[in-house]
Amino acid sequence: MLRQVADGVLVHESEFCQSNAVVVQGPTGVLLIDAGVLEAEMACLAQDLSDSGLTVEAGFSTHPHWDHLLWHPALGTAARWGTALCAATAGERLSHGIDRQRFGIPDEVPFDLIGLITGLPAGTELIPWDGPPVRIVEHRAHAPGHAALVIQERGVLVAGDMLSDVLIPMLDLNNTADPIGDYLAALELLERAAGDVDVVIPGHGSVGGAGQVRARIEQDRVYVNALQNGVESSDPRVGPSAEEGWEWVSDVHAGQLARLAALRG
Repeated sequence: MLRQVADGVLVHESEFCQSNAVVVQGPTGVLLIDAGVLEAEMACLAQDLSDSGLTVEAGFSTHPHWDHLLWHPALGTAARWGTALCAATAGERLSHGIDRQRFGIPDEVPFDLIGLITGLPAGTELIPWDGPPVRIVEHRAHAPGHAALVIQERGVLVAGDMLSDVLIPMLDLNNTADPIGDYLAALELLERAAGDVDVVIPGHGSVGGAGQVRARIEQDRVYVNALQNGVESSDPRVGPSAEEGWEWVSDVHAGQLARLAALRG
């Protein structure tokens, strides 16, 4: 079910990893960001939009991980965008196929329309659509071509897979020269871009209200700095304080510590 989190901005939260699909209302249609994960949920989202007299005018994928590249036929055939690097990376990775078992992908996830996105020219500042300006803040944290989106008129930051209350910062450790530097630089970009933003929507987890944007940026910065120094983190998202159902995040944390230690060695 769609839930309004700001004027003209709604969120549909999936049962899968609290994934957030974001709907931005415009005068003639909606922009759909990270459309969802499970087939029945995307079909429900399409029906909710139709019942409200709304059609999808454009789609956008924040980054090239499989759960942010999905689509459903009922959502229509609108242009689906991503950054140039996001689209190129998605195309290259999908050309090798996806191992459902390796990534723990449920059978209810539809792959027919996965990754059919068009890369926007490098340096594009706004998503092309007939609605409130949505500014693209591209960086290299978490995944190549990752983009956060700022909807200034609505006071909203769509963070992609960053600034979560349940997920720690997950670095891109695949053939990147400086994953920690990339992440810290991205946090600085988001801090500057947030401005007077009142609402932050992470790719996974709870929507944050007033005051949460800065708090989450700082929490992520503290975590990444601990990784940089090779010390154990006191972050509440790992260890016994992790929320029920998110205990596996501690394994991600341990894996990142080990990978970074190996890279230093």
